[in-house]
Amino acid sequence: MWGGAGVVALIVLAAVAWFTPVLSVRTVRVEGLGAVPEQQVRRVLEIPEGESILRIDTDAIARRVAALPKVRSARVQRVFPSTVRVTVDERTAALFFDSPEGPHLLDAEGVEFAIEPPPPGTPKLTTDHPGGSDPVTRAAVAVLAAAPPALRAQVGEVVARSVSDIGLNLRDGRTVLWGGPADSERKAAVVLPVLSRPGTVFDISSPELVTVK
Repeated sequence: MWGGAGVVALIVLAAVAWFTPVLSVRTVRVEGLGAVPEQQVRRVLEIPEGESILRIDTDAIARRVAALPKVRSARVQRVFPSTVRVTVDERTAALFFDSPEGPHLLDAEGVEFAIEPPPPGTPKLTTDHPGGSDPVTRAAVAVLAAAPPALRAQVGEVVARSVSDIGLNLRDGRTVLWGGPADSERKAAVVLPVLSRPGTVFDISSPELVTVK
């Protein structure tokens, strides 16, 4: 008898929590924003006023937020009794290329996500047909991502003539001829020691046979 009463009590409590305002959403907290306006995120949340925190579809909300161009991913969590926490992972510019519409920003995955002035220090991409769907562009993004952070900080321009002919122009006037994304781990290991040598052009496209001019 006591067991049956306990089950009934649990059912009643669940019904109260599900259908009444006891656990209604009262606070929405958005975290991780920098470039994305908070109001833009809140517009796509679509959480009905007074909705029970148990009834909101956190996956659907996360998908709507992640669909914003500058958002890489989003996570939505219930924080009982009445808070929804939205954590945003924004896209950041790895490269930009010029166009008649203005500078296009590309993230580290080769995704175009904005047409606006690039953040200071963002390298420029120079290639014949730049764009997120262009294989040469994606190869250039992959090369830059594979470069050691100390080298990436020096790159002012990435010149991509083909998927296997990519050069990094450094801000001090030197050039690193990287080649293609293949064997990038080995190239990343040799490039900084090679740059300690005198010279202006450092060809590491074949990391076993490095040349300096």
